Amino acid sequence: MDIIKFVRNELELEAKAIMQAASRIDTEIEEAVELLINCKGKIVVTGMGKTGIIARKISATLASTGSTSIFLHAAEGIHGDLGIIGNDDVVIAISNSGNSGELLSIIPFIKFNKIPIIAFTGNKNSKLAEASEVVIDCGVPKEYEPFGLVPTSSTTVALAMGDAIAVALLRKKDFKEEDFARYHPGGTIGKRLLLKVKDLMHTDERNPICSKDTKMSDVIMEMTSKGLGCTHVVDESGIVIGIVTDGDLRRLLSKDLNALGKTAADAMHPNPTTVQAETLAVDALNTMESKKITMLPVVDEKNKPIGMIHMHDMIDAGVVG
Repeated sequence: MDIIKFVRNELELEAKAIMQAASRIDTEIEEAVELLINCKGKIVVTGMGKTGIIARKISATLASTGSTSIFLHAAEGIHGDLGIIGNDDVVIAISNSGNSGELLSIIPFIKFNKIPIIAFTGNKNSKLAEASEVVIDCGVPKEYEPFGLVPTSSTTVALAMGDAIAVALLRKKDFKEEDFARYHPGGTIGKRLLLKVKDLMHTDERNPICSKDTKMSDVIMEMTSKGLGCTHVVDESGIVIGIVTDGDLRRLLSKDLNALGKTAADAMHPNPTTVQAETLAVDALNTMESKKITMLPVVDEKNKPIGMIHMHDMIDAGVVG
């Protein structure tokens, strides 16, 4: 058996099934999207067995893209969980055969409460299809699946259809990347779009500051005690006029072995690039990368130092990635 050839053929078969389903798309899909976009309650996605797993994933995708959604296990529904379905909801029911006993058992309750049903099925003549307001054809030829029984291509098509509808809803709602981030505050996307410099910067006693007249030995102590490898340099008014980094110290010492007797003003990099507390952390990161630096002084509207942010802070917080 040529495993590589076999697996490649199977992937091509499932891709073919999706393309065939795409070619059958008609006005039913528009009706489905309109039902979902106008839903005043939540979208309840239900199924059994393998299609139940697909239903759970579709529900999760809808929920993460701004559509309130919940998964209902059809078997649990007939044992008390039907209470999660409200009168303002819309139900997406997934069944390749359209005649799953557990799924059909909850249909009377849904119909009695006049809740619209969108069916994802491979059998447009099934009992599920007959009971549904909208029927989305997710059928695949029997020969596309082992023994004509094992759900492979059919579940792939149902999942792809659910994803496509979720994206259509996303577009119609003008759902943006920033909105997606709000639903994913713990993920990389959320951190990149929600975290601000003020959330990560070193402040107060952790914020290194020296005056321009501070002796180099004391500058080194300030940098060492704060553990950032740098310090703000301020003038008599407390305005940031420079920054001293480990690199600045090395360069100064390489030129003058008596540099420890000098001041912060002698070693500092003047007029440093600064950032404000409300700046997005990802924008501060982009500034660091473009300037080829690893830290940024954080200043207020008067250019006074209120914090220091280091690239390591970005990495630790998951902004990088």
